[in-house]
Amino acid sequence: MSVLSEFKEFAIKGSVIDLAVGFVIGGAFGKIVNSLVANVIMPPLGLLIGRVDFSKLAVKIGPGVAGKPVLLQYGLFVQSVFEFVLIALALFALIKVINRVRRPAPAAPAAPPPPTKSEELLGEIRDLLAKH
Repeated sequence: MSVLSEFKEFAIKGSVIDLAVGFVIGGAFGKIVNSLVANVIMPPLGLLIGRVDFSKLAVKIGPGVAGKPVLLQYGLFVQSVFEFVLIALALFALIKVINRVRRPAPAAPAAPPPPTKSEELLGEIRDLLAKH
């Protein structure tokens, strides 16, 4: 089997195509969450904290080569953490729904096994003793 035919067989498999679709949708979802965090969540949060713009929060570490200051931009890191948490929560919810749909319906409880011969005899003895 040639390398080209092996690759063709691999690329045509459904799982590879599903992976590619998931990758594209994931990239688009990441952009949506990035916009949500940067433009919708962080500005009101900054106002609540005291008119803080998280994207501008930084600490100067020292001068750079070109004379520009070298900054430790922890505000952008905070935004990235919010983005990660939102994406993680969304994926958790999605996977939970998928698992609920995939889970087979619970099987009916198994019927109890029929009584053994000795249990039948003991039941008959009990019934006879109850009559007397």
